[in-house]
Amino acid sequence: MKPRISVVTLGVADLERSLAFYRDGLGLPTQGIVGREFEHGAVAFFDLSGGLKLAIWAQDDICHDTGLPKTPVSPTAFTIGHNVRHKEDVAAVMDAARRGGAEIVKPAQETFYGGYAGYFRDPDGHLWEIVWNPQLLPAED
Repeated sequence: MKPRISVVTLGVADLERSLAFYRDGLGLPTQGIVGREFEHGAVAFFDLSGGLKLAIWAQDDICHDTGLPKTPVSPTAFTIGHNVRHKEDVAAVMDAARRGGAEIVKPAQETFYGGYAGYFRDPDGHLWEIVWNPQLLPAED
């Protein structure tokens, strides 16, 4: 296996609501929901930096595709990190997420390693950490 990830898919309860959150709330680019012509196929993809894609797919459809039972989301089992270039960008992203319907779990604050970060949960409970770390600045877009 090559050391890369090309798509991260989040199981969501309501595809339309999650599309609105990620597209309108966070401003992620997307062509919207595709695959509606297929039973259990409706999904939305968001283009991220470096060719990575974020997908949202109904949790019920993931259960159908995998054969696994539906279980509650555990926000502490997996987090998604979003590094920003400037400390003040943390508050801006957190505010956009809140306005879009996210729950702020931990407001932005100084970190033990000299950075600045906060956490929010998306409408389905997926946990995001918004981070400014002077040691790990993202590339310019």
